[in-house]
Amino acid sequence: MDKKYTIKDIAKMAGVSKGTVDRVLHKRGKVSPTALEKINEVLNVINYEPNLIARNLKNTKVYRICVLLPDPEIDPYWFPCVNGIQDAITEFKAYSVIIETYFFNPESTKSFLSTNEKIIEKAPDAVLIAPLFHKETVEIIKQYDELEIIVNTFNNQVESSSIKSFVGQDLYKSGRVAASLMNLILAEGQIAIIHIDESLKNAVHMQEKEKGFRNYFDEKKLSDFSLTTLKLKYSNIETKFPAFIDENPNLRGIFITTSKAYQIASILSSQKNKKIALIGYDLIEKNVNFLNQGLVHFLIHQNQKRQAYLGVSTLVEHFLFRKEIPETILLPIDIINVENASFYVS
Repeated sequence: MDKKYTIKDIAKMAGVSKGTVDRVLHKRGKVSPTALEKINEVLNVINYEPNLIARNLKNTKVYRICVLLPDPEIDPYWFPCVNGIQDAITEFKAYSVIIETYFFNPESTKSFLSTNEKIIEKAPDAVLIAPLFHKETVEIIKQYDELEIIVNTFNNQVESSSIKSFVGQDLYKSGRVAASLMNLILAEGQIAIIHIDESLKNAVHMQEKEKGFRNYFDEKKLSDFSLTTLKLKYSNIETKFPAFIDENPNLRGIFITTSKAYQIASILSSQKNKKIALIGYDLIEKNVNFLNQGLVHFLIHQNQKRQAYLGVSTLVEHFLFRKEIPETILLPIDIINVENASFYVS
């Protein structure tokens, strides 16, 4: 039955006053345990759902959510996030919520901090952050907490009790997935774990991936493999990586912990060296091109568009519809190869 129950109906069925029912439904004021039990019993029987949309339309409060995002013009990894944020803006445009995106230079802590200052001046109700600089992020989260501004993070995890929610992948397990794929390709040999631009202080997520990768080989006791870690900066890849190849003739596989697989694939292509298995992250255009050429064997899709959308939408639904913000939202670890890449790339 689709009967619409009023507070008066519920009060009559529970044998309590309308005021008592109102206090329970709107979670304000004190109610005796006996009355609460009676009302909840009735609510369960009638499968009561509050008309949250109507409630929101009566609310004159305008909620402001600011998104702090690395500039995709500098790092194209973040372009899909802009689309995810726009999807949320479109979905909730009829409601009393303002969603604004602020970009910072992913190579500059100064830019990150100054952009946060601009956001604080806006006095938002919540902030969604893609944290690259761990130390600086922890500090600005403290500022937001003191100002009673809710903070969600996505993509990279930061340990802080002031963060309401994290959206992303289990980075440790994604490293294990990469290791299992490498083990399917290779029977033995040296494998390089390559971190590119770890000096940007966004090393935590790279290290978690490496931990998972190494743990897989340790757990399986795969003694025919040797693992080496190589840290590269954007400025020295062209010289340091070819030298590393020359110094390691037994190199058979490479695991790149960032979206920069194309930089390594490009060098391998110019050297006509196509016997090295290459596994990296993310469906940016250059990576997909090398995937289609056979120089990249697998890409792990982190679905950054979905991450950004969920980071925003959970905040909106919390403000508008009083939904609880989940502490963690973990996305699937999608494995992409040349056969299924077209299904993921629009």
